[in-house]
Amino acid sequence: MSEHTRQPAAAESAAPPWREIVTSFFKVGSTAYGGPAILGMLQAEFQEARQWVTKPRFLEGVALVNVLPGATMVQLSIFLGYVRAGWRGGLLAGLCFSLPGFVVMLALALAYATLGVHPMVRGALYGLGPVVLGVFVLAVYRLGSSVLRALPHRLIALAAALAALASPLGTVTILLLAGAVGLFLFHSRRLGGVAVLALAVALVGIALLRWTQAALPGAPGETPGLGSLVALFATIGTFTFGGGLSMIALMEEQVVRRLHWLSPEEFIAGLALGQLTPGPILMVAAYVGYKLHGAVGALAGALAMFLPSFVVTLAVLPLFDRMRSLAWAKAVIQGVVPAVIGVMVVAILRMWRSAAPDPLATLVLVATVAVLHLSRVTPMKVMLGGAAVGVLRSRLVALGAWARP
Repeated sequence: MSEHTRQPAAAESAAPPWREIVTSFFKVGSTAYGGPAILGMLQAEFQEARQWVTKPRFLEGVALVNVLPGATMVQLSIFLGYVRAGWRGGLLAGLCFSLPGFVVMLALALAYATLGVHPMVRGALYGLGPVVLGVFVLAVYRLGSSVLRALPHRLIALAAALAALASPLGTVTILLLAGAVGLFLFHSRRLGGVAVLALAVALVGIALLRWTQAALPGAPGETPGLGSLVALFATIGTFTFGGGLSMIALMEEQVVRRLHWLSPEEFIAGLALGQLTPGPILMVAAYVGYKLHGAVGALAGALAMFLPSFVVTLAVLPLFDRMRSLAWAKAVIQGVVPAVIGVMVVAILRMWRSAAPDPLATLVLVATVAVLHLSRVTPMKVMLGGAAVGVLRSRLVALGAWARP
């Protein structure tokens, strides 16, 4: 492994790297719920506690996975494992991060077929929402404070936030443009060629996605064969940019509205179970597969959805690792990293209303940020506390002692 992929602190620890990777990523994959909370836990566990990467290097990884198609938190785990122990470390990290979620989702799908979603579960989800957002807020604050030190970086972050908030541009386009701006400001005037090339690649991916969707076999309303399920999810996993939320939206459009494999109620139930499942929310793919073809379908759906993320990330990382030390690559990264912060801030604003719909939820959110910032309490403990608040509120509502929002 090249010298610049090794980090000075925890990367040289006495623990065997394979055992360390397995235990640490299995822990995060078993306890982190929701993309924002996962990002916060990865940052707290591997950047702050273990110091596998510096804050700027961590943000480089965040920026990279945000411009790749696929499941961003799985890819970020692969990135961190790769930094620790090369491509084998990346592969092991991604697998150990994803496996707990698959096991839990399969168990929940089996239980849901018999029990359905209990009102207590909805109460727990109410309490988890503001905690998840609070973890995300603190992670963005800590990362932003380390990279937005110069005026040009702050202006790029502000421009990216405004573009995300008030323009039709997607996250990938914004980050590509920010990289071109960074190249222009900090290295050379090759902005036009780089921007055109990057956007052309993105447009080719979108065109291939539409072409593949049009060629998928099976008539709407029919129970698809296993091959059709794998083809659809592999296509979504290969060509969809924007992370889990974008991929969930495309999955719903295809599975519910276009192909009618599941009813809207069945898909919403899957999303509810996805909120109870640790790790990547895209494990909803396993739920869809289970509804269509049982346990075999669950495994096929999960593999088809996540395998492209492994292939793409592990293929790109060696090239990225060599290029990041070049002057022009550093300039691009100087543009992209502040833009990631700006886009994340907008994501927080958009999630605020649904995560904190009333004063109690807002209080939980503020308390989450304060507790995590001022103490060493782990995010998992705060999430358990938030779930307990939500369950207590649901009981009070059922007893008529709490006015519904």
